[in-house]
Amino acid sequence: MTKKQLIIEKASELFAKHGIEATSVQQITDYCGISKGAFYLVFKSKDELIITLIDQFLMQFITDIDYLVNNIEDKEKLLYEFYYYSYQHFQKHSDFAKVFINEQMHSVNEELIKRIHYYTRELEKILLTMIERIYGDMVHQTKFDLMYCIKNFMNMYTELIIYYRVTLDLHLLCQSLVEKTHLLARNIRIPFVTEEIQMTRDFGNEKVTKELLLTIIDKKLIEIEEPIEKESLILLRQHLLEPTLNRAIVKGLIENLHNHPFCKWLSYLLRNYFEF
Repeated sequence: MTKKQLIIEKASELFAKHGIEATSVQQITDYCGISKGAFYLVFKSKDELIITLIDQFLMQFITDIDYLVNNIEDKEKLLYEFYYYSYQHFQKHSDFAKVFINEQMHSVNEELIKRIHYYTRELEKILLTMIERIYGDMVHQTKFDLMYCIKNFMNMYTELIIYYRVTLDLHLLCQSLVEKTHLLARNIRIPFVTEEIQMTRDFGNEKVTKELLLTIIDKKLIEIEEPIEKESLILLRQHLLEPTLNRAIVKGLIENLHNHPFCKWLSYLLRNYFEF
């Protein structure tokens, strides 16, 4: 485990237990068994650590949802699996999810706000892909309204998990939400959110470029130690600079990165760039 991974893991435990404000850098370094100097070699500040933690939390959620939506072939099961994974993820990480939501509500950190907006846009793109796969032309005029309804279903019941510690029957909950979503998809007749409204809201959408991917890969090559992932990064970097690999090999190399905690987002960006 690298020093960065150690700090992230231990800080997550302390933030979940005591809250962000009540946890100092000194407490984090004591818990990690490292010096403050070692901490500041990895993170410039506690704020940078918080952004990294929230980045990682949202990256994992977005990349896994994207993978699920694009790899479940049975459209009849897709919506259920989407809801089930979402609630299972928040249930599994309920302590940190509460920290994240509280930080989001009270934060004045511009970088954090910008990152959250970015992940929100990415989630919405994935939701639209899922909606179009499941319902097709039936929701051509109402897909954006349906997307916001699904987002609100996710928020409504997540509150029970995070704040009220209610033990939920996830299977029953997801069956119920699938039924509700199908009813909305079949019966919404008056669209409100048009494509123009959505495009106006999506200002500043980030474009994945080759230069951005090379920068991220160079950073990951320094950070990770695992041989399979490292070799995959090297080959993908070479392919970005001079495309020589066939699509099956490129897809396999990206798959190698998907399950590594520090490469999930990169695998997502690469899948989008190469249009898998």
